[in-house]
Amino acid sequence: MGRATDRRGVLRLDLDALTEGRAPVRRPDTLAVEEPLEIRVGPAGPRRRRPLTVTMRTPGHDLDLAVGFLFTEGLVRSADDVATAQLCAGDQMPNTYNVVDVALAPGVPDPSSDPTRHFHTTSACGVCGKASIDAVRTRSQFVVADDPLRVPATVLATLPERLRAAQRGFDRTGGLHAAGLFTGAGELVTLREDVGRHNAVDKVIGWAVRERRLPLAGHLLLVSGRASFELTQKAWMAGVPLLAAVSAPSTLAVEVAEEAGLTLVGFLRGRTMNVYAGTHRVTSGA
Repeated sequence: MGRATDRRGVLRLDLDALTEGRAPVRRPDTLAVEEPLEIRVGPAGPRRRRPLTVTMRTPGHDLDLAVGFLFTEGLVRSADDVATAQLCAGDQMPNTYNVVDVALAPGVPDPSSDPTRHFHTTSACGVCGKASIDAVRTRSQFVVADDPLRVPATVLATLPERLRAAQRGFDRTGGLHAAGLFTGAGELVTLREDVGRHNAVDKVIGWAVRERRLPLAGHLLLVSGRASFELTQKAWMAGVPLLAAVSAPSTLAVEVAEEAGLTLVGFLRGRTMNVYAGTHRVTSGA
């Protein structure tokens, strides 16, 4: 996993062992790395691009994260809007590779020049620091309401285990969220992990943008945590017709799903699930 994980010493306490008179154990433990990523955006050319946002993330797939963030915020609409995206040294030495520099294609508006479009995000929340709540309701260029995707409940029930089996970082740390893109038949297309749920989703969507695979019609997105408003909006922005989560949705997530015509599944655990919106896409057949 490279810089995605690090080792730290811990004191391991086992109450049963202490009761039996055995001493606590000191040992190394593997942790998920959390570091800031600064995204700088501006027109292509020699002029220095300005910081747009800083997000706390797990290093890895940083270009996907930056492009996915810009796309789901409605700041770029396709891969053609990005002239270049590259990791750079920033202002720190030695290079920590915690800066992504995004040069926009000619004609794409520069969001860093608009004071209402500055962000500060954390690994827990991707919408903190928005200038106003109205700015959060970014409208998708894709229509998902008419997507003919149908997924048997029996297929959905298998996906959390498939997602979990592919989470190499979680196996080592127990501290990373995951987002997985699946076909309607339940085949895993790509998976990304991060300390932030929204970052994992942005990494998946950024990959799709850079691979020119949007809209993600006929696919579904599974997230390892809860389904928030923000994750539902990101799925809509990418043209994903079905979002599933192993935990609960929020009320606003359900409202956005209903508005978009998107199917929202929560508490996808074992052989049970709740379908909160778009029930027609989840079939009871095999």
